[in-house]
Amino acid sequence: MKLFYSGASPYVRKCMVVAHELGLAARIEHLPAAAHPVNRDPNIVRNNPLGKVPTLLTDDGTVLYDSRVICEFLNELGGGKLFPAGGAQRWQVLTEQSLGDGILDAALLARYEGAMRPEPLRWADWTTGQLDKIHCGLAAIDAKADSLGERVDIGTITMGCVLGYLDLRFDHLGWRQQHAKAAAWFARFNARAAMQATLPKA
Repeated sequence: MKLFYSGASPYVRKCMVVAHELGLAARIEHLPAAAHPVNRDPNIVRNNPLGKVPTLLTDDGTVLYDSRVICEFLNELGGGKLFPAGGAQRWQVLTEQSLGDGILDAALLARYEGAMRPEPLRWADWTTGQLDKIHCGLAAIDAKADSLGERVDIGTITMGCVLGYLDLRFDHLGWRQQHAKAAAWFARFNARAAMQATLPKA
């Protein structure tokens, strides 16, 4: 398998954490990628019209994207239980994945506004709105942190990747001081071998 890869992408990290948890990481070749919202990488676009990472090329030539699809594919391939088969637990875990992905979407939009949009065109209210989504999402993670226990599934993996990305790009928010329960949970979860093997790189 081949994965268009960025060491800083939290969505790529989510896929690789899943791969490590399932013992599949060694089977995935990392392809260099320069995904960008404006200057799109033609190597990715040839396989994924959205031009985004992660994009996975399976051994039979199938192209899969985005991270949600790739993670579920890897879970099936590895015979994992990171996605509950059904019932209330499945909907809870999938909703937690959506919560994490939504926080990441907002974080990336805020980062693009500050780092890539020309300064005269930046809109402060836009950034404020995205940061509010991050803060509300963090409050939701904090509220459930005590109940997460030792769970390892697509919900906790996604939330762990969220907090790692905020450390990388939004350290100035001081999220740990405001969300002590989430911070305590993350300290334990981030110590997992799969998380340590995929620490984000700027």
